[in-house]
Amino acid sequence: MNRRHFLKTVGIGGVALAASIRTPSIAADPKVKPNFIIIFIDDQGYQDLGCFGSPNIKTPNIDQMARDGMRFTDFYSAASVCTPSRAALMTGCYPERVGNLGVLFPRNNTGLNPEETTIAKMLKGIGYATACVGKWHLGHLKEFLPTSHGFDSYYGIPYSNDMTIAANMKLSKDIVLREKQTLETLKKPKRNLVPLMRGEEVIEYPADQNTLTKRYTQEAIAFIKKNKGGDFFLYMPHTMPHIPLYVSPEFEGKSEAGLYGDCIEEIDWSVGEIIKTLKAEGIDKKTFIVYTSDNGPWNLSGNKTCKVKGNKNRRIGGSALPLRGYKFQKWEGGMREPTVMWWPGRIPSGKECNKLAGTIDILPTLAALSGAKLPEKKIDGKDITLLIEGHSGAKTPHEAYFYRTKAVRSGKWKLIDNKLFDLSADISESKNLADDNPEIVARLKKLLEAHKAEMSKEGRPCGRVGSAPQKKKKNRKKK
Repeated sequence: MNRRHFLKTVGIGGVALAASIRTPSIAADPKVKPNFIIIFIDDQGYQDLGCFGSPNIKTPNIDQMARDGMRFTDFYSAASVCTPSRAALMTGCYPERVGNLGVLFPRNNTGLNPEETTIAKMLKGIGYATACVGKWHLGHLKEFLPTSHGFDSYYGIPYSNDMTIAANMKLSKDIVLREKQTLETLKKPKRNLVPLMRGEEVIEYPADQNTLTKRYTQEAIAFIKKNKGGDFFLYMPHTMPHIPLYVSPEFEGKSEAGLYGDCIEEIDWSVGEIIKTLKAEGIDKKTFIVYTSDNGPWNLSGNKTCKVKGNKNRRIGGSALPLRGYKFQKWEGGMREPTVMWWPGRIPSGKECNKLAGTIDILPTLAALSGAKLPEKKIDGKDITLLIEGHSGAKTPHEAYFYRTKAVRSGKWKLIDNKLFDLSADISESKNLADDNPEIVARLKKLLEAHKAEMSKEGRPCGRVGSAPQKKKKNRKKK
């Protein structure tokens, strides 16, 4: 990495909450439409929460969420990289059904098709206020930004924080140019310098990434307070801990897990501030929160380091233990995510769900809880209300769950690369049981082939503006 992090003397501030002056909480009445908050982390490892076994990352607020709510131990993203996993979350579909997007870059002219129904569009249709605060990564062009997908407002960076500013982005007349940038230098973008946007305009370049978690939190809290009297949906996809890592000075050096741990602990602080706000405003029992990640951690072996202030080496890698694999992979570590769901009075406290579910299930579940209509176009997710409410005997609604079109899980069995694993006894995918269970291998292969065929036949197009950009041909010298 060229720019691993920046450390500025910017105070964490925090939003003052009158915790001692509490308004009465609204009971978790099944007839009352709940508020929804999705906190979506970027590249977090399965183990990287206290309540998921981290030995050196302290997350007291998320741990309290788990004590007050439910841990989901077998909860999956729909891809092991950013863009397709976010497309799946927003639409309730496997990525192949909604355009089969790869990771989008500032040069791309594609994005999530505006004709798709997102969670925000669905909820906005029944009167919800909607906001996206954080990393979007479903297309940076106007046609693909959150404001074109059902969000009333957007504040954040349009893609990953190791990218650049895109050509011809709309600049605010009051844009803040930092680090000696000028309108001329914008024409020569540099990696790791990304724009901060409000709505459809760039308001800061490069974004001060040290303060992003803090500012996202302040923006989220302002949105909650503004809409506390109605129904709202807040989508909060954090930038961290995608590399390069950035953290506010107040959290630098605090975690035993190095710089990566600092980032997670600041996110934990953010979660705590949001929950404090909900309680202070008396709407905690009317609000359903989902905390999960887009995919697993980078393959940094958990101990790769980088230089920081004071010439100390600080670890920057996450941990997917006890799972196998990392980001970019279809092993469990790439797609099984640490997930906590919280809704006082509706989700039973201190419970654990080990039934298979995933981010594609969030849209249909929110539809069921809010009374919204499901999209007219076919989706893949299922309503998991019975699971989150802890009903006795509730089962996964999925006969099979697919890791893109490369692997499949059905019950306790997973087939990947013609290898078969019993995840109930071998969560680390270490013992191949294919030779001993040919009938199970055959059944899972049949499910996977049928899924591939369905996605090929029924896949809808992604959004596209203009013609596809031409790739430059590289001149190769003959050896």
